[in-house]
Amino acid sequence: MQVVEVRLVECDSEHTEVEAVDVFASGVVAVHDELVRLIRELVTNDSRTAGSPTFAQHSLLSFVARNPGCRATQISDAFGVHRSTVSRQLRGCLDEGWVHAEKGPLRSGHPLTLTEWGVAVLASAEAHRIEEVRTRLNSWSDSDIDAFARQLREFRLGATALGDDSMGGDGIGGDGRA
Repeated sequence: MQVVEVRLVECDSEHTEVEAVDVFASGVVAVHDELVRLIRELVTNDSRTAGSPTFAQHSLLSFVARNPGCRATQISDAFGVHRSTVSRQLRGCLDEGWVHAEKGPLRSGHPLTLTEWGVAVLASAEAHRIEEVRTRLNSWSDSDIDAFARQLREFRLGATALGDDSMGGDGIGGDGRA
């Protein structure tokens, strides 16, 4: 596989330029490229039906389900995104009736819980995503699937010193479920 690698080249103490270089992909570069493609596909090619959550909303719903009473600031911290991003996704979930915000001081954010409708929507979305994974793995042996899941987990946990599973199953860093 041939890829373009981007390198920063220092021209002098005040100027840096970007240089594109064709290189043959090493295993690490190939893994990186496949991860980037997969994430892009998950986020942009989100084939959803009316009334079902986007990938981002699904992630938010999963987090709230696993952390009832959490606040937008906690979601923001866990996902590493600005609170305005969480607020935008949360607004859609509130408008759809999937999430309920309890009364509380605005400064610290309102405690969030899933509504009954939110629980049902999340369950349906998870079933759909799991079926998508099942379809892609249809021709794989059970031992290959087990090895792949184990390697993905090892890869994910290797990226964090503590192996934090707090986001669980949300498609961003969860418990192995899609």
